[in-house]
Amino acid sequence: MALKTGLAYLGQSINSGGDISNLVTSIEELNLKIIPARVTDIILDETNQPKFTEYGGWNGIGIIEFEPINTPSPKSIKRPIAKPFFPQLKSFPLVNEIVLLFYLPDSNIGVQDTSEVYYYLNTISLWNHPHHNAYPNIFDGVDDEEQKDDYQSIEGGSVRRVEDKSTEINLQGDNPTGGTFIERTNIHPILPFVGDNIFEGRFGNSIRLGSTARSKGLYKNNWSESGEEGNPITILRNGQPTDAGEEGWVPIVDNINRDLSSIYLTSNQLIPIKASSTNYTGLKEAPIYPNSYKGAQAIINSERILLNSTKDSVLISGKKVISLSANEGIGLSTSGSMAIESGELKLGADNAEQPLILGDTFMVQLKAITSDLISVMAALTNEPSLTLASGAAGTALESLNKFIKSIEAEEFTSKVTKTV
Repeated sequence: MALKTGLAYLGQSINSGGDISNLVTSIEELNLKIIPARVTDIILDETNQPKFTEYGGWNGIGIIEFEPINTPSPKSIKRPIAKPFFPQLKSFPLVNEIVLLFYLPDSNIGVQDTSEVYYYLNTISLWNHPHHNAYPNIFDGVDDEEQKDDYQSIEGGSVRRVEDKSTEINLQGDNPTGGTFIERTNIHPILPFVGDNIFEGRFGNSIRLGSTARSKGLYKNNWSESGEEGNPITILRNGQPTDAGEEGWVPIVDNINRDLSSIYLTSNQLIPIKASSTNYTGLKEAPIYPNSYKGAQAIINSERILLNSTKDSVLISGKKVISLSANEGIGLSTSGSMAIESGELKLGADNAEQPLILGDTFMVQLKAITSDLISVMAALTNEPSLTLASGAAGTALESLNKFIKSIEAEEFTSKVTKTV
C-alpha cells in the first residue's frame, strides 16, 4: 500500500468528503509529521557511549536526540532521535540549535510500510549567523543569569549580539563528542552581493559563487572595479582577517590581502593583490603586474604555499613565461639530474653577454698545448749553451707537469654541471 504523508495526506483527507473531525485529525497528524525541535545531543564519534553503540555504531554518526519546541521535557527522560536528511551533505547541528524534523519512512519500509522515523534538515537560521544558531531551553532548570543575558542582547529580533566577548552556552551537551565547540563572538558573516550563492562554515571560512557586482551600499567588494556586471568569480576563503573586529554580527567582504588563505578563480576581474615580490629583471619583458591583470586567472594566496606530488610529477607550463621571484632566495635541488633546455641561457642578468666555455673541448686543446710546452721546456733544460734559460725552463717544466696532471685528473671541469 502506498504511503501518503504531509500535504498529500492532508489533501486526501479533505477530498474524501469526510466531516470536520476528520480534517482536524488530519491536521493534528500533519503537525506531528513536521515539527521544530531543539537538539539535546548528537553522535559524532565512538566517545558518546552508550548511545554510539545503541544507535548503530558508525552507521549512527549524525543522529541527534531532540525535544520538541512546543513540548519541552525534563532531562531525566529518554529523548527521541532523528537522522540526517541528506546523505551526501554533512552539516550537523550543535546542541541547543533548532532543526526542522520530518516524519518519513525508515529502512524497515520493505517489511512494514508504516515504519517511520524523524529526519532533520540543517539548523534553522534563528540568529541568521553562520557560527551558531543555538537557543537553549531557558525553562529547563537554567538559573545562570549571564546565559539568560546572552539571549536578551538582541536588537531587531534577528541578530544575537554578545558584547562582553564571553558566553556560557552549552553547545555540545553533557557528553561532548567529536571535539569541543568553543563559541567565538568575533566570527563575521560574509556579505552577499546580488545573485551570489554562498556556503559558509562556522569558523570564518566560505565559498562564494559570485560575479562582478557593483554595489551602492556601505560595503563594496574589490573585484568589481573592472569587467561587466555578471562576469563569474569563485572565491574560496579560509580564515577572516585577524583585525576584523570583535563585533561578530557585522558582515565583512572577502579581501585577498587580509584573509588568511584564499583561492580566486576569475573571469574578467582585476584583483588588487599585493604580491610579495615583483622582481622580473630576469625576463626580457616584464609580465603584467599581478595587481594589474584583468582576465581569467587562478590565484592562490596564503602565508605559505606547498605543491607536493606523492607519486608522479608536478608540471608547470606557461603560454608566455614562467617567473620565479623571491625576496631572499630561490633554491633548486634534486638527488637526480637537472636539465635546463633553452634557446639562450643567461646567468647573472638578462643582459649577460660573456659566453660559457665548453669544458671538455677546451681541456683537450689546453692539454695539447701544455704537452707541446713541456716538450719545449724539456729541450731547453738539456741545452748546455743556454745556462740561464735552462734553469727557468726547468722551473716552468715542473709547473707544467703539475698542471697537466691536474688536467688528466679532471680537476678543472665540473662533475655536476654540464652544457652543450
